[in-house]
Amino acid sequence: MNLVRSIAFLIVFYSVTVVAILVAVPIGLVGGRPAVRAIARGWALYHRWCAAVLLGIRTRIEGAVPSGPVLIAAKHQSMYETMELVAILDNPGIVMKRELAEIPVWGRLARSYGLIPVERAGGATALRRMLRAAAETVAEGRPIVIFPEGTRVPVGETPPLQPGFAGLYRALDLPVVPLSLDSGKVWPRRSFVKRPGVVTMHFGEAIPPGLPRKDAEAKVHAAINAL
Repeated sequence: MNLVRSIAFLIVFYSVTVVAILVAVPIGLVGGRPAVRAIARGWALYHRWCAAVLLGIRTRIEGAVPSGPVLIAAKHQSMYETMELVAILDNPGIVMKRELAEIPVWGRLARSYGLIPVERAGGATALRRMLRAAAETVAEGRPIVIFPEGTRVPVGETPPLQPGFAGLYRALDLPVVPLSLDSGKVWPRRSFVKRPGVVTMHFGEAIPPGLPRKDAEAKVHAAINAL
């Protein structure tokens, strides 16, 4: 049954996604960034509907959902939270692999939306580019989402934080809201088949700016792995 659900989700969600991307290009040319962001939010809400109706996956939010310019450090176990956070937050700037921003058509829309590309092995130049994009996001009053462990990880794994988090934390001087979640239990990293269930997303207490790097990283690492 879960296999049938997963196939139905693949067909229904991604067929509409292709149409949405094709429609977003001309609309974005006319309406600019606000239009692209409106389409992105609608796409994220459609993903939520598909996940709930076709897969039986829903979200339970714990803690206060942050707003405004804040750095949200999130656990990353599946694609589910990347979509869900676009629906939950107010036009978040999500730090993502630069390769995704170079996908034809979709990458252009992602850059227009205001996602923040990062090159993991790009050195100081890549870090400066990321910081410039992040500063623009803050200037717009938008939150920034970073997955500080760097990639999706299986349930139970707690890899060390990547250096990009410390760079953003130091440069932006923003409070950090840690986000722990357990999406991997219903949306396994290396499995096509999803399972019905409730994904808990827990927004923790804000960590103040200006802490020593080791202290900030220790607090964030513990908080995002709380579940």
